[in-house]
Amino acid sequence: MDLKSKKEQIRLAGSLVWGSWYKRPFDLSLLVVAHLLLLPLWLLLWTLIPLSIRLGDRGPVFYKQKRIGKNGRVFTILKFRTMVTDAEFKGPPWTTVDDPRVTRIGKFLRRTALDELPEVFNIWKGDMSLVGPRALGVAEQKDLEQKIPGFAKRLQILPGLTGLAQIYDSDDTADDKFRYDMEYLTHMGPWQDIKLLMVSVWNTLAARWDHRLGKPNMVDERSASYEPGSHGVKTVDEPDVVDE
Repeated sequence: MDLKSKKEQIRLAGSLVWGSWYKRPFDLSLLVVAHLLLLPLWLLLWTLIPLSIRLGDRGPVFYKQKRIGKNGRVFTILKFRTMVTDAEFKGPPWTTVDDPRVTRIGKFLRRTALDELPEVFNIWKGDMSLVGPRALGVAEQKDLEQKIPGFAKRLQILPGLTGLAQIYDSDDTADDKFRYDMEYLTHMGPWQDIKLLMVSVWNTLAARWDHRLGKPNMVDERSASYEPGSHGVKTVDEPDVVDE
């Protein structure tokens, strides 16, 4: 092992210890403050979004999906439904630009990432953090662990609602995702989290999320169970995991 690699491992180990100390108090404190200061906005969002989804097609408001969390633990993520019911029977298991299966309100929710608002419950429960690597679907995570050496290392901390890769991995490639996630793990801290959260809020206000076209070779490289990340290529809202 060369000196540079040894220094990087020492830095990563120190960062993980630091993250285990500050992450949970930071998340809970910020959530409490945000809910107290922005209570009218939270009430408005939690009223208008479910109502708009329900009135749009009379379908379910939420859907659930299994994701891989810290140290490989599987948990259930909760999101607002953004596609028509039975979407998986009307096209491929991923979405692309101008996908007709995405509902009118769904397009808005994806562009603003408000479809992920219910993940706040996962943060309260301790399954997720405000900032961290993206929690991938079970099939995708295991597939990429086979293809990219060390890919499981990105889940040494809780997955995040937003993160370095979610914001800056514009091509939504697995290699870049891994590089960004490991960079975050090595340099994470409260100030870093605040900066990433501020960029994420701006992306939401400017409706700049979910702007990528997807991977052109996905049909050849991924099976129907592949579930790409939601800030790039989004998966279909699977009715077998919908909370009816």
